[in-house]
Amino acid sequence: MSESQKRELESKLWGIANILRGKMNASQFQDYILGFIFYKYLSDKLVNEVNELLKPDGLTYADIDENTEEGKQDLEHLKEITVERLGFFLKPSELFGTLARRGNVRRGNVTEDETKPLTNTTAILAEDTDEEYAQTFILEDLERVLKNIERSTLGTDSQDDFDNLFYDIDLNSTKIGKSVDDRNKVIVKILTALNTIDFDLGSTDSDVLGDAYEYLIGQFAAGAGQKAGEFYTPQQVSTVLARIVTTGKKKLKSVYDPTCGSGSLLLRVAKQVDEVGHFYGQEMNRTTYNLARMNMILHDVSYLQFDIKNEDTLEHPQHLGHRFEAIVANPPFSAKWSASPLLMNDDRYSQFGKLAPKGTADFAFVQHMYYQLADNGVLATVLPHGVLFRGAAEEHIRKHFIEELNAIDAVIGLPANLFFGTSIATCILVLKKCREDNEHILFIDASKGFDKQKTQNYLLPEHIDAIVDTFQNRSGVDKYAYRATLDEVRENNYNLNIPRYVNTFEEEESIDLDAVADELVQINTELAETETSILAFCKELNIKAPF
Repeated sequence: MSESQKRELESKLWGIANILRGKMNASQFQDYILGFIFYKYLSDKLVNEVNELLKPDGLTYADIDENTEEGKQDLEHLKEITVERLGFFLKPSELFGTLARRGNVRRGNVTEDETKPLTNTTAILAEDTDEEYAQTFILEDLERVLKNIERSTLGTDSQDDFDNLFYDIDLNSTKIGKSVDDRNKVIVKILTALNTIDFDLGSTDSDVLGDAYEYLIGQFAAGAGQKAGEFYTPQQVSTVLARIVTTGKKKLKSVYDPTCGSGSLLLRVAKQVDEVGHFYGQEMNRTTYNLARMNMILHDVSYLQFDIKNEDTLEHPQHLGHRFEAIVANPPFSAKWSASPLLMNDDRYSQFGKLAPKGTADFAFVQHMYYQLADNGVLATVLPHGVLFRGAAEEHIRKHFIEELNAIDAVIGLPANLFFGTSIATCILVLKKCREDNEHILFIDASKGFDKQKTQNYLLPEHIDAIVDTFQNRSGVDKYAYRATLDEVRENNYNLNIPRYVNTFEEEESIDLDAVADELVQINTELAETETSILAFCKELNIKAPF
């Protein structure tokens, strides 16, 4: 698929999403749009799989009659195979296309089987389509089908990955429409429009739909204000983190994000290598947790390859038995946590002797991640600048990381206003258990390299390349990067504030005062000549001079 076709797909999907614009805010209608796109993806995926299975018999899934005894037996057999391969199952009557066609049929003396759905997305989104098309009530059937997708996984290895996956799609919400008929009308319009789009799952470029899905998540984040930080890390920041943790590697055994949001960071890491063995993540917000699981499946990551949990990472970690080769994260900035004294018995924190403050859990996340880092692993996380210089318990923890563990490998300052919902400047902290350069900490000041677009700042490819190349080469760059010795860090009392190490001071151009004086004399001479000319004109015109 070409870049223009990809943009066209994104435009169509965003156009469909706008059906709900004005009815509810972005953080609410994303649940419906992304959920329905995911439902269509599952249907298309299953049909492709089943048609391939039936090809030797000269049949397609549409040929199976689920109302006959033979058809029921065939479906049981197909369910067993597809649940093992794909993790779920849908009967022909439960497919996305089936419901979409039933929901919107041509007016006139025709039966439902003889009708054809609209095939033009733009026409469907127009306001005048209702005159030609009647609507069938499908809300109850749609609700049943979404539950059946989850039920099809009960007792199987994929049960946890599909459990309550469509929980946030409330088809009875009055925000969609005041009456049941109004709600049905809106939902049918969305399904019908989506049904006109060919997801082209047989394409060799399987990431096209996944990228379009990511695009929509980004668009929703842009309109979600402060809530955006709960589920989305801007792609350019994700790319920096992903390239850092995959430096020198083509394959990863595992990648982990303890605050995984929509899963975009995990998937961005996968784009930087040929293969990722397993994805692990944890997300506290239930809605975002559902979005992360959908995002993984829609990017063609098998349910056997990812393990994402819905829990509070700091209080109830779910993957403590694992050590990860790559860890990436964008934790909530300066979040509150319990800081319970009981956690001093937790292996993640006990060796440090102090816990992060209740009001700023930033270092608690870093301690958690470092504990789960493999000996050959790399940890890269986005944090507020305060972690670099704040005192008290955070200074104590920072000193332990530097002096006792020698784990801090690099500190990278990012521009302000990169993240949705906050304009603060942030930094990337890179940690390793076995550092190649264990005598220095690399400091990079990338705060001035950005492109301003409207109210948001963005990292362009050249800005990303500059950061990553400097990190990988570990070379000093005038006014941009500096390799500080551990002794220099000690002299600064373990304060890692970047300006202490990277001198970005620009000397002002020297001024030649004699030249300035000569210029002022010349200006005064010219001014006097001009005044003399004006006086002569005034005298000639017999008017009062202005001076």
